[in-house]
Amino acid sequence: MNSYDIQSMNIDEVNSILKEYGEKSFRAKQIFQWLHEKQSKSYDMMTNIPVGLKERLQTDYPLTQLKEVAKNEDLQDKTVKYLFELEDGQLIETVLMSYKYGYSVCISSQVGCRMGCTFCASTLNGLTRQLLPSEMLEQIYHIERQLEEPIHSVVIMGTGEPFDNYENLQRFIELISYEKGRNLSRRHITVSTCGIIEKIQRFSLDSPQVNLAISLHSPYQEQRADMMPIAKKNELHDLIQTCHEYVRQTGRRISFEYSLIHNVNDTKQHALDLADLLKGLLCHVNLIPINPVDEKEQEASDQDHVLKFQKILGNHNIISTIRRSLGQNIDAACGQLRNQYRKNL
Repeated sequence: MNSYDIQSMNIDEVNSILKEYGEKSFRAKQIFQWLHEKQSKSYDMMTNIPVGLKERLQTDYPLTQLKEVAKNEDLQDKTVKYLFELEDGQLIETVLMSYKYGYSVCISSQVGCRMGCTFCASTLNGLTRQLLPSEMLEQIYHIERQLEEPIHSVVIMGTGEPFDNYENLQRFIELISYEKGRNLSRRHITVSTCGIIEKIQRFSLDSPQVNLAISLHSPYQEQRADMMPIAKKNELHDLIQTCHEYVRQTGRRISFEYSLIHNVNDTKQHALDLADLLKGLLCHVNLIPINPVDEKEQEASDQDHVLKFQKILGNHNIISTIRRSLGQNIDAACGQLRNQYRKNL
């Protein structure tokens, strides 16, 4: 048997199963399309597949199921936060965001996270396990079935460090962008990382069309290492050099996520030194007033600080935007809803 569940397999691997069963190869395309283009929740929905084959597949390769256990909607900005229970009882979060251009879904790549960033709720209980490609896909498919329309873009920016689950991430990208399946443009996929240099280098070769976002949060190595322990092994100077090489390799612009924390990393000097750090790099800075997390005791920068920070960057030719604050009323920061749900059990 293949080590992957069938929803995590590519079409060649599905075909290998069917060959073992003595089935014709055209069945692989049919089944793959039912799983990814039509997003079937059960084999019973596959109307052009023989009953005997469906029964055998159900026995050998039961489909991945996510159970929706909570759904919070912010009526003001139309953000929806989903809490899903996996088949082993673990919980993950997914966020649906509404923009003028369409819907975007922010998915999780792990159950928990081991990166230990000081401002993030995802790390409070550490890493439990990796998500399978099917579990990443099903976050999107579940929402698309509810919307009854396709989402425009996907960001892997929820709970977890995607590059800490690299092989499953790459399989997810392969499957969701495959032309005979969901066929989502790779240019509509963004992967966010804490800045694991080795994996950024691999990513530039494996997925050059996929957008890359890097959590930065400080222009200073020492402060960044205090905020993000992964920075102790991936030093800022080396990271920025890697970013320049990434741009040369792919021709793609990098987005830097910069979470603004009151009286921590939002000063004028921070802005000036950030502009100097990024000088000459094809990039964009996404300024993010943090969603407060009770356990972290940190406050978001006020609007005045955020605007002054942005102005300084602009004066030094660094393009930046201020992320629209989404879902503060529904525990939309990574890990918040999951932790709140556990507390209430």
